[in-house]
Amino acid sequence: MKIIVDAMGGDYAPFEIVKGAIMATDDFNVDIILVGRGEEILRSIEKMGMKNIPKGIEIAHTSDVVTMEDDPSTVIREKKDSSLTVALGLLRDGGGDALVSAGNTGALLSGSTLLVKRIRGIRRAALAPVLPEGFGNCIMIDSGANTECTPEYLLQFAYMGTSFAKKVLGKESPRVALLNIGTEESKGPPLQKETYKLLMEAKEKGKLNFIGNIESRNILNQQADVIVSDGFSGNVLLKTMEGTALYFIGAMKDIFRKNALTKLSALLVKKSIRDLKRKMDYSEVGGSVLLGISKPVVKAHGSSEANAIRGAIGQSVKMVASGFVSDITDNIRDMKISTDNDEKNS
Repeated sequence: MKIIVDAMGGDYAPFEIVKGAIMATDDFNVDIILVGRGEEILRSIEKMGMKNIPKGIEIAHTSDVVTMEDDPSTVIREKKDSSLTVALGLLRDGGGDALVSAGNTGALLSGSTLLVKRIRGIRRAALAPVLPEGFGNCIMIDSGANTECTPEYLLQFAYMGTSFAKKVLGKESPRVALLNIGTEESKGPPLQKETYKLLMEAKEKGKLNFIGNIESRNILNQQADVIVSDGFSGNVLLKTMEGTALYFIGAMKDIFRKNALTKLSALLVKKSIRDLKRKMDYSEVGGSVLLGISKPVVKAHGSSEANAIRGAIGQSVKMVASGFVSDITDNIRDMKISTDNDEKNS
């Protein structure tokens, strides 16, 4: 198996990206193509104390880089020799089995749609992060790719999330819930009300294990395996969770550093604190999956360091091995798809 990695994407590129990729070659027994400025990648390898390119690592040199400030709608066309554009081209042409990038989210989304293409029949690709164990151990779709959605989009998100939960997370009958302001069927704006009806119809046909609406506070109780949302609400929820985790861990550190007695107490519960931190750590699960694209694409967090990149690569390995893209393709008829003419104009 070969994974393509955008070595120049993210706040800590290329060093942390290169370091995480090298870690992954050993941990997951995969080959990796590092795409980016060759000299900078080589310097990163030397900085790690290695004189030669490690086994399993290949470098694809590019001269340009996509920055966070670049316009996602034009960057693929204007920066054809950037690490992201070349990486997407390699994935499209079969140069690797999956792609991992911590770079510009909008550019990755538009580039994946334009170059790699969506699965035929899927109206919109969606960002779907796997939440850490401490935050529900579920997949949330969408988390920011589509701020404006239709009920049809959300229905397809539910199907794609279910496929991923089954094939990649190993959940036999994933529980699907719709993010809303209340659990009652009548709650929420028109989008949620109409989507609720579509999901209930799918449940009655035996296609989805829809359990109803879910409030954000109940996600932590692991009441659902797939959380369906429009991209705006999902992104707000995701970033609130990330911020809560960072605040909570920081507050605990402050408490245990107060005096000699609290420091001693910290030693007594050190293992439990470490386990709790791991359960809340997003780097343990990698990144957000771009569901709906014809080949596996993983978006790592922009601030990802080596361990998070390693996790994202591990996630991509599971995706390739699972065959979930084929599963979505095989079940496309079950989704409420518009006519072919509508699809061509989308």
